[in-house]
Amino acid sequence: MNRLVLPLALALAAPICAEEPLPDAGRLTAMQAVFAPVDLDADLSALPPGERKALAKLVAASKVVDALYLRQAGSDNVRLLLDLAADPTPLGRARLRYFLTMKGPWDRTDHHKPFIPGVGAKPPQADFYPADATKEEVEAWQSALPAEAKDRATGFFSTVRRAGGALTAVPYSVEYHNELQAAAGLLREAAGLTGQPSLKRYLESRAKAFLDDDYFASDVAWMELDASIEPTVGPYETYEDEWLGQKAAFESFVCLRDDAETAKLQKFSSELQALEDRLPIDPRWRNPKLGALAPIRVVNELYASGDAAHGVTTAAFNLPNDERVLKQKGSKRVMLKNVQEAKFQKVLLPISGVALPAAARAKVDFDAFFTHILMHELMHGLGPHEAAGPDGKPVAARVMLKETSSALEEAKADVSGLWALQRLIDKGVVDKKLSETLHTTFLASSFRTLRFGIAESHGKGMALQVNWHLDRGGFIVNADGTFGLDMRKLPGSIEALVRELMTIQAKGDYAAAKALLTRMAVIRPPVRIVLDRLKGVPVDIEPRFVAAERLLAEHGE
Repeated sequence: MNRLVLPLALALAAPICAEEPLPDAGRLTAMQAVFAPVDLDADLSALPPGERKALAKLVAASKVVDALYLRQAGSDNVRLLLDLAADPTPLGRARLRYFLTMKGPWDRTDHHKPFIPGVGAKPPQADFYPADATKEEVEAWQSALPAEAKDRATGFFSTVRRAGGALTAVPYSVEYHNELQAAAGLLREAAGLTGQPSLKRYLESRAKAFLDDDYFASDVAWMELDASIEPTVGPYETYEDEWLGQKAAFESFVCLRDDAETAKLQKFSSELQALEDRLPIDPRWRNPKLGALAPIRVVNELYASGDAAHGVTTAAFNLPNDERVLKQKGSKRVMLKNVQEAKFQKVLLPISGVALPAAARAKVDFDAFFTHILMHELMHGLGPHEAAGPDGKPVAARVMLKETSSALEEAKADVSGLWALQRLIDKGVVDKKLSETLHTTFLASSFRTLRFGIAESHGKGMALQVNWHLDRGGFIVNADGTFGLDMRKLPGSIEALVRELMTIQAKGDYAAAKALLTRMAVIRPPVRIVLDRLKGVPVDIEPRFVAAERLLAEHGE
């Protein structure tokens, strides 16, 4: 729900053909160069010794999570990594570095093109399902199961394997036993070192969840976390499961809370119910009582791994995804401020110099960029999350919408974020000067997201939005090929798209979602022209976790 990207061969180029040669060392170096290196540093001197040691344990646990995720992303990834590590040639070194960037042998920013010899197309089921199974076989098997077994088989925390030829659900605690035992041990050690009660409670309960697959208590503990150290570690997002969007991939963020910036944003939490009550959808689909907790944390990232650290760098996230927690507690929004600042300076400002006319570039503003990302994350928690299943009983909308769910959810969060901010501006909760920069900044940022590639949920969702606004006149193409806004038409276009997307989600209308994405999640010629002009602009950043590595060296991890 929460992930907020190539020169020479943009992510929007035609899919790979069998005759296309694999990139050589020079080409791989050029591909790597589109990620601008950025040192993520921090002054840890104010932390007491016990907290510093706990922080080192969390980084060590994150490295275990990284290896676990590599297995989830592809069954042959570990062997490939070992082969690349043993290749001392310039080509081998270049392949290894790009493999580590992409967490696998497929270019995530360019239609998952393989860049390692002997590697076929990226399996959409990753390693969550048997290699010899079909999506239809898995769906039929799941549908025939009794209720309790079906919940396990379709849940976040199990793989599907064969046993004697028959399909069976295998809990993560069994499938990834060795890695989870190691990670749980490190979390317990960190819990023993910290003097912060809520952090201790989260780490202990998350270590337990790694071993029994019951994540509810630790999700609640994470929601209630109130500490200078802000870790997020576990299986969360389902983007990697491109078959059914069911299976959660492991990730980790290790961050330090920015108390001053966090305090500035708390006012948004109290506005969420009022925004929910005004959503431009049928009133019966609004939630009359959102989860009681809606904490917002502004943090600076020290380390990220697994599903949180491949290709495009995450700028913010909204978790947990478990519908039980969302109903009872709501969700927490975490803003990675140092990551966002780096993206704005290294990527968005240079993009605006190409995509926008000169007169509009002064309206590209970091506060607008930061605030919209925040509202994007907040809006993930609003709107319909359940639909009527085939038997008439409520079921998670993501289950009904299958592989279309992630792209629709990202588009919904973007466009409803714009809608919501305008209401808060009108209400006086947000400074009115933001209205002068919000939409121009979003327009420039749309090209940043489109460079992620339309094989990726954020890129696909952004293509849908850009084309929707072009068709309704909210976005316009200038004579020189740059893009602009028509503010007479854009507000109506925004509200109409919020209504369209949330209605599809409320109905669980897979056919409508599929048709909308097929029609709108494409790259049209005017957009491609701008993207071609961006070949000299970095696609994203490449974080270097210098503070975390110093910490590990200091404590011998």
